[in-house]
Amino acid sequence: MMETKPARLPGSDLPAGLSKPAQRALANAGLTGLAQVAKLSAGEFQALHGIGPKAVGLIREAMAVKGLRFKNEA
Repeated sequence: MMETKPARLPGSDLPAGLSKPAQRALANAGLTGLAQVAKLSAGEFQALHGIGPKAVGLIREAMAVKGLRFKNEA
């Protein structure tokens, strides 16, 4: 059985499925990859205008696959 990889935004390891407002929030903050997002605390990430609960969940899942977490999470 073939394993499927999670869908990603083109040219990035950010997950597909992020809303347009969430994508704009990441772009406006200069965040182009999960490693950059992991440098933020969960609160800092959630405070970005356009980031909602769905985006937080998608980002958490994608970071977990890569062994990453928000900076304030052990």
